[in-house]
Amino acid sequence: MSKRDLKKYLESLDKEQIAEQFLELYSKFPEVKVYYNFIFNPNEDKLLQEAKIKISAEYFPIKTKKAKLRRSTAQKIIKHFFMLGVEPHITAEVMLYNITVAQKYTAKKEIYYSSFYKSILNSFEQCLNYCISNGILPHFRTQLLQVVEIAEKQKWPNKTEFRNTVVIIEEEESTNF
Repeated sequence: MSKRDLKKYLESLDKEQIAEQFLELYSKFPEVKVYYNFIFNPNEDKLLQEAKIKISAEYFPIKTKKAKLRRSTAQKIIKHFFMLGVEPHITAEVMLYNITVAQKYTAKKEIYYSSFYKSILNSFEQCLNYCISNGILPHFRTQLLQVVEIAEKQKWPNKTEFRNTVVIIEEEESTNF
């Protein structure tokens, strides 16, 4: 069904029928329930803290001894934040938190597979682009540059790619001032 067909269908219903359909969607689909719960009670601070706990647990687990290092956990959380329409500063904070926790882990234990470093670089570039597109780069500039600095200090295999992003940050700042 196209958006136009849906609009036609909804226009053919009276207010009470539309309300019934929304209630049915709310009870049948957990995603709808989560969305409306967030819309009516946007407790972004609680979401942020829960996200940070989940991300930290991937690298520094409390219940087990071995870290899982699943970067997909953070990606799912970030995607969920996008879907809910969480305020951009909070979403960017989670994106950066994911990267900094990974760097804290690699400071203690070296990782030998390049896919890990490539994934963190992708996350970093996604965060940088998100900050630029939402006009919040100045707010996160220092943290982004710290990530680059740590990648260099820890001698990450892709430290040059991280260093190249500094040029993007500087170019973006020069065009906005």
